[in-house]
Amino acid sequence: MTRSVQALAYARPSALRSGADGSLLGLETSGGLTPAGAEDSPTFFSGFLDSPQTAARGLLAVADVAAARYVRPELRRLLDPVVTGNGDRLRFESFSGCCGVYARLDVLREGLGGAETGRGTTNVDVNDPLRNALSRMTGDSPLHLRVGPGEMAVTTLDGSVVEKKVPLPDRWLRGFAEAQVATAGFDLRAELSAAEAVRFLRSLPRSRAGGSSRGAMWVVPSGRTLRPTSRPVAGAVCLPGPERLEAFGRVLRQATALRVYGPAAVDGTPVPTAWEVALPGMRLTLTLSPDAWRGFSGEGGVLESLSEEEAEQDADLLSVLLAWEPEIDPAELAERSGLPVARVRAGLVRLGTSGRVGYDVADAAYFHRELPYDARRVERHNPRLVAARELIAAGAVALDPDGVSAAVTSAERTYRIRDAGGRLRCTCAWWAEHQGGRGPCKHALAVRMARRGADTGQESGRETETGTGAGTGAGRVEGRGAAR
Repeated sequence: MTRSVQALAYARPSALRSGADGSLLGLETSGGLTPAGAEDSPTFFSGFLDSPQTAARGLLAVADVAAARYVRPELRRLLDPVVTGNGDRLRFESFSGCCGVYARLDVLREGLGGAETGRGTTNVDVNDPLRNALSRMTGDSPLHLRVGPGEMAVTTLDGSVVEKKVPLPDRWLRGFAEAQVATAGFDLRAELSAAEAVRFLRSLPRSRAGGSSRGAMWVVPSGRTLRPTSRPVAGAVCLPGPERLEAFGRVLRQATALRVYGPAAVDGTPVPTAWEVALPGMRLTLTLSPDAWRGFSGEGGVLESLSEEEAEQDADLLSVLLAWEPEIDPAELAERSGLPVARVRAGLVRLGTSGRVGYDVADAAYFHRELPYDARRVERHNPRLVAARELIAAGAVALDPDGVSAAVTSAERTYRIRDAGGRLRCTCAWWAEHQGGRGPCKHALAVRMARRGADTGQESGRETETGTGAGTGAGRVEGRGAAR
């Protein structure tokens, strides 16, 4: 697996300290991006929390996911969550080591006592001693949260810097990108009250011995709760790997509701879903990949956006207009950029591939953040995209005059690709296995790129197309998100 090693330098370890006036939770930050540019240790917030124990448990849940692997769980590595200040909230995000679970804790304005936050993105140190201290927190005595160094707390006692060298797999970036694309196509499927949410979550099967997954199950809204069903009937919701919701155990006592988001069930094939526990002044969301063994990083939802030169250029323009907004309004961006709304949405998908935007299913809106990744790395390490460009460069694609079918020669075999209602079907083994459920195969992707080249008179593998990137999920924003 390709990895990059990023040195995260902290002024001192994060810690929870008690005092006469309550407790201080000091979350130390590493180098990050803010409106003022790159900073070594940005400060995003300093103030009292309205629900201290809830915040502590929510942060622990995000850290639990960062430390978890739901495939081969014996391989444990503690990775530091990412925090983004959006002015009116703090977002703590993490991915499981296997990239199959994306966790986010949103501490909203009401959870921050109405205070404003700084704007920017960085990593926060969540070490084992801090986890232990947060686990022992009881009651709701005053808790002062500081995200970033205090005025005088810039070094350790001996003046040294606490440094971690954390291996960050490239599939983490692809996972963030794919989760954003997938959730942009979700709708609210069910909502449970606090009591029913606790009852339902406690009824779910636990992890098996050895960490093997129980596979996907289906639940259907029934009265005020959700009940299991043996097959995906109308209105059913997929719960792929129910044991992956165990991180919610941290916050069950504080839960006020449970909301479930996902796509409509079609043919019984497992699909990703997002599960949100509402908390006082906060939201904790766990987004699950379609199978426990299946990381978001290989889903392929961003492939077409990555292959479009026009979306790349639009994304570059849009990126300079972003200002860590908690909710990005595509219509406003369209007006400011001079681009059609469809191209703005395609550009946002493209920005998501480099971690520069995420998607919040509760708000049905994109939000701005800046992860320390280079989008070109995503392209270089996406095998299907690389292979499709190689096929184009080798002249392996032959478009039929009917404009409906094509032939691609690869490894001395010829594959037939046919357009079925805008969806390219291929005779290769990848299509036979996944039926387009994990994005296009390299042959279909090469055909789309070749068609764009024929339409624009270009011959390279990086041709342009107008507004098609929205097909990876941005078009869904016209439903719940259009009014934003």
